[in-house]
Amino acid sequence: MPNIKVIIPAYNEEESIPLVIKDIPSIVDEIIVVSNNSTDNTEINAKNAGATVLVENRKGYGYACLKGMDYISKLEKKPDIVVFLDGDYSDYPEELTKIIQPILEDNIDFVVGARVKELREEGSMTSPQIFGNWLATNLMALFFRSTFTDLGPFRAITYKSLLGLNMEDKTYGWTVEMQLKALKQKLNYREIPVNYRNRIGVSKVSGTIKGAIFAGIKILGWIFKYSFKK
Repeated sequence: MPNIKVIIPAYNEEESIPLVIKDIPSIVDEIIVVSNNSTDNTEINAKNAGATVLVENRKGYGYACLKGMDYISKLEKKPDIVVFLDGDYSDYPEELTKIIQPILEDNIDFVVGARVKELREEGSMTSPQIFGNWLATNLMALFFRSTFTDLGPFRAITYKSLLGLNMEDKTYGWTVEMQLKALKQKLNYREIPVNYRNRIGVSKVSGTIKGAIFAGIKILGWIFKYSFKK
């Protein structure tokens, strides 16, 4: 079996994080929860549920993901696959097995869980999220001939490929940066339809006007940056 590490950025997810950890399949070698400046019991609840807990005080989804990657880089035994998912229980962690399947069976480098309409719980994605995904993925198709349909947070990538991407975004642009760099580097990629439900608690991005606007600006900024980059 491959060595699989899961990185979960979490900001004030004390209610949901034990549920997320519990539903992750036992084939995973280590679950790494990165508390992104949480002020509730996220850290203790994650630790009690069996996760490795890291603390990143700088706010930002990308900061949390980079913290998890930095931790992995210092391990003696490196993983074969790294999986990212959210800590709000909107993803179905048990679907990790089908997310990694193309990597194991078809030599795919990078897999994104696509939150397709027919598998989404009503209200689980806001109108700005749906429009933002549509706009971003259509621009990616236009500029890069991409077949992505979603910027979903539930994703798996070989560790070797992840290192090669040299990820740098610290906040809202993390997911689109990964997909753009995967396209630029001509990684083999695939989308897998996944179920998606209403999150526990209030979204820190799409749940606020400010968050939605800044996320949109960051995502479009990455797309246009890479459109003109040699």
